[in-house]
Amino acid sequence: MSAVVPAPTATNPLDPQVCEQARLSRDARFDGLFFTAVTSTGIYCRPICPAPTPKRENVTYFSNAAAAETAGFRPCLRCRPELSPGDDSWRRGDATVARALKLIDQGALAEAPLANLAGRVGIGERQLRRLFVDRLGAAPLGVHGTRRLLFAKQLLTETMLPITEVALAAGFGSLRRFNAAFLEAYRMAPRDLRRRPRADIGEVLTLRLGYRPPYDFESMLGFLRTRALPAVEVVDADSYARVIAPPDDEPGQAPGWLRVSAWPDGEHALRLQLHGVAPSRLLSIVARLRRMFDLDADPQAIASVLSGDSKLGPLLQRRPGLRLPSGWDGFEIAVRAILGQQVSVAAARMLATRLAHKYGRALETPFAPGLEHIFPAPEALADADLSTIGVTRARAETIRNVARALLDGRVDFKPERTLDDFVARWVALPGIGPWTTQYIAMRALGHPDAFPAEDLILRRVASDDDTALTARALLARAETWRPWRAYCVIHLWREATELAERAKASTPARRDRT
Repeated sequence: MSAVVPAPTATNPLDPQVCEQARLSRDARFDGLFFTAVTSTGIYCRPICPAPTPKRENVTYFSNAAAAETAGFRPCLRCRPELSPGDDSWRRGDATVARALKLIDQGALAEAPLANLAGRVGIGERQLRRLFVDRLGAAPLGVHGTRRLLFAKQLLTETMLPITEVALAAGFGSLRRFNAAFLEAYRMAPRDLRRRPRADIGEVLTLRLGYRPPYDFESMLGFLRTRALPAVEVVDADSYARVIAPPDDEPGQAPGWLRVSAWPDGEHALRLQLHGVAPSRLLSIVARLRRMFDLDADPQAIASVLSGDSKLGPLLQRRPGLRLPSGWDGFEIAVRAILGQQVSVAAARMLATRLAHKYGRALETPFAPGLEHIFPAPEALADADLSTIGVTRARAETIRNVARALLDGRVDFKPERTLDDFVARWVALPGIGPWTTQYIAMRALGHPDAFPAEDLILRRVASDDDTALTARALLARAETWRPWRAYCVIHLWREATELAERAKASTPARRDRT
């Protein structure tokens, strides 16, 4: 079947000159922002593909893999489009397509019909399908199908999982349906992609998690390290590791653990090592980690908005790879935020550690040094007496209220929520103010525009003199930072930390006068 080239004004709204220059230079900054399809071969590639450069007249461009596959192209086996980072411009913020894509990433179309997805984002099924085709060049089911097949392709290429488990991991209900879908899309059977024999059951699973450079992994680890919960997480100089609790719908399943580190040899990817994780959880875990480590961000898009600001421009130049550190679990982040109200990061970490040890589930056999507990679920804290671990009465009651509100559905971490809707629900809870809500939105949802304007450090560092801005003044100043205000928070916090470290280093040691 020959590939069909779509009309450039409908499903291919890319600047051909920019794409052509990036393709010829193999510029990694554009990886995942568009794909190059070659009409003479029916193959689509990443802009960094090392294969010989095709002739311009045989090339067309697509903004995403689903659009290329909808047009009849199949992925390159050399550059492997499944490894490219996502185009974050479609997945960030509160637009309907962004919220729908986040739901698809969480498996919303795996078992529910398209009408259900449309209802969750507040529009009709036909309107949602039209939005996707107009904006992305592929219908929602096409985006969902491409995502599953590309993940299966990665598992077939990088791991030695049995093909039956690959099908399960990619969200296919049966091996027969998986084989048929793979053969139809890629013109080969899944087994034909296999280059290695099957692995032994229980072997560590290793996957690449690609990102778009620049990426400051060292700063990401530094941020997570100061907030890590001993016994639940371990963050050293080179990696992040944590215990993975069983899924809510399968509490009897054994826990597992993971480690994330830099991929060797300077490749633009992180290395994910998974231990004891069921295949059915792989896709959701990868999606969660991509959010947590902000792997789909486009630094160029962020810099285009923020670089002109007199305060932020120099910070972006010094740290262009700084990303937005999210968190593994929403409830864990919410509890951590409550414990951090009006106390230092170190004090909040100490209280959270006590809470995890007392109310979390201890593993019969620790996975590794420091990986010994599962953070408590809302059920464990809904009626817990937290005074025994040093939590004030007011904050203990706030944590119990949040746990109960999550259990009865008054608040949640659903991706279909807009930032305003999320904030309105959470600030309605006693003890939860704007700072806490915005911090939770930033760290639990990875929302790019969350902004805790009441934060004293932000108000000080954002000021042009020694006087801290008011929260209202900071919000007014930050209007030009939209929709990337959360990134401004990370840059300003980092600047405050470095200023404090420089001040401490320049202060002479006090002499003992006794």
